[in-house]
Amino acid sequence: MSFLDPSKPIATCEASDCTDCPVEGVVHCHFRPKELFHFLLICFPGFIIGGAGVLFIGTWHLAVWIAIIIGFFGFLEIRVMCSHCPHYAEDGLSLACWANHGSPKFWKYRPGPMSAIEKLSFFGGLGLVWGYPLPFFWIGERWFLLVLYFLTNTAFFTTLKLFLCTQCMNFACPLNSVSEAARDRFFQRNPSVAAHWDKPIQD
Repeated sequence: MSFLDPSKPIATCEASDCTDCPVEGVVHCHFRPKELFHFLLICFPGFIIGGAGVLFIGTWHLAVWIAIIIGFFGFLEIRVMCSHCPHYAEDGLSLACWANHGSPKFWKYRPGPMSAIEKLSFFGGLGLVWGYPLPFFWIGERWFLLVLYFLTNTAFFTTLKLFLCTQCMNFACPLNSVSEAARDRFFQRNPSVAAHWDKPIQD
């Protein structure tokens, strides 16, 4: 569960070292504990507020939501989305990235885009995870918590989209917003990945 050595190229990169890398600063290849902490800091408030709203109705309902969260982020998301990421090609039995640190790698590495079914599963899982607490806010008439839930999760996804998804090397993710120019730089250094995206490598 350790993080990658920032001085060494990732497994899919053909470079011998990271000196003067044209990808640095535009695509985030290496992750450190501070990125993991940042991610947890922006996503936890929504889960804590959602959990509070569900817990007001019953402990078992909260247990079900926790099981759904673990099932999605620990297994389904890893299969349909994370297995397409170049980071998944690294050695080890678990991921060491900023969003799914410690999740097991039960499936093989699948470079290239996600299929339509994988995208449907991904968005369906996201909808279930974040939609589950909503009826409990309504049933318990916890309107203040409901507003906080919307605000914290809006802040989370906005921060994610604007600052993290703009540099993420998992181009298969539907939320990825890395520019085409940055992707091309990454493909130049990672031709084995480019091959699965039908990207010609130019000198």
